[in-house]
Amino acid sequence: MSLEFRSVVAGRFSCRSFTADPVPRPRVLEILEAARSAPSAGNLQPWRFVVVTDDSHRQALAAAAFGQAFVAAAPVTVVVCAVPAESARGYGSRGRDLYCLQDTAAAVENMLLAVTAAGLGACWVGAFDEQSAQRALELDPEWRPIAMVPIGVPAEAPPKRRRRPLEAVTRWI
Repeated sequence: MSLEFRSVVAGRFSCRSFTADPVPRPRVLEILEAARSAPSAGNLQPWRFVVVTDDSHRQALAAAAFGQAFVAAAPVTVVVCAVPAESARGYGSRGRDLYCLQDTAAAVENMLLAVTAAGLGACWVGAFDEQSAQRALELDPEWRPIAMVPIGVPAEAPPKRRRRPLEAVTRWI
């Protein structure tokens, strides 16, 4: 594993404090390209990315996220949606109920690593009311919002993270 990749993985943290500096559109596009490059079951790519820069929509997302104000404080929040019906066409109920969620999770992780590599900060937000987010963004009814990813210039330093020892989470057979 390259030192650069290891540094990106180690440097990723859940940033919940952002400066008011904007995130340039070309940088957002690079981050979205990284997300779009994620693996997906059958290469179905059952994801949609809703880029929210408008203040009133970011406020509505923060409200949907049970008042997590940092969602609105970031200059960009990407809402990652799954389209379960697309996965179901290839894999039936397992695609609808599982694969589309795994696929969007892979896209979110790629996004988070791209954000870190770009010197920006982000947080994977899963605690929100899906229907409120759906209404706030007037999403297609077939799109299921899975994650919110507020992105911006960090106004905080990465905390020292603790991880369980590898031996505690690994089993070799």
